[in-house]
Amino acid sequence: MKKDNDQKGPLLAASAEEALAPYLFDGMSIAVGGFGLVGTPEYLLNAIHASGVKNLTVVSNNAGTIGKALGLVLEAGQISHVVASYPGNHPEFVRKFFAGELTCDFTPQGTMAEKMRAGGAGIPAFYTPTGFGTAVAEGKETRHIGGRDCILEQSITVDLSLVRGEFADDAGNIMFRKTARNFNPDVASCGRICVVEVREVVPAGSFDPDHIHMPGIYVDHVLEVPDMVKHVEIPTFRNAS
Repeated sequence: MKKDNDQKGPLLAASAEEALAPYLFDGMSIAVGGFGLVGTPEYLLNAIHASGVKNLTVVSNNAGTIGKALGLVLEAGQISHVVASYPGNHPEFVRKFFAGELTCDFTPQGTMAEKMRAGGAGIPAFYTPTGFGTAVAEGKETRHIGGRDCILEQSITVDLSLVRGEFADDAGNIMFRKTARNFNPDVASCGRICVVEVREVVPAGSFDPDHIHMPGIYVDHVLEVPDMVKHVEIPTFRNAS
């Protein structure tokens, strides 16, 4: 989903609040990058939480981590619907879901990534064999293609995409850090507006073109956060003896 304005590059925001404020409204849809806490746009999500915007539809691999990032938004009751692959790792999601306080489209992980990528590419729907014959297929059109039974999946587009990168240049081209890339490029492509937080912004031309992971055509605003904190979601310790 390309930018629908005439700006030549992304706007460098002074704060997360400045970047997000023009686009927030109750009932909006937001796609969030990251896998657990890896590649999660924590500073932007903190601003979403602080804004108090509510009745959100959130597309994310999981429903957040206790007390951090998307978890804060969930715990504050700002989310009414989730599209996710692995939301059950947050106990408050489990409680809210079974209490009927939010709804969820449980979506296979690869299907979710493709739904966002296809949405960003202008493809309204696609067939996949994943989920055929399970609860995932309920209510969906099916076809037999290439010797396999498939279901029709609707693509995803959202009002706002939140992404975390490592570096951005002045033109909005993004480089991610290793596995922190995960869902972020797909998330960026499917949003009408895309805001990216990065550790450092460098001059345009600093990147070898072959090293650009996500082109600036998808990016509307960049937030530089030099003091990014890298949390460990599930610390595991070994007995030293």
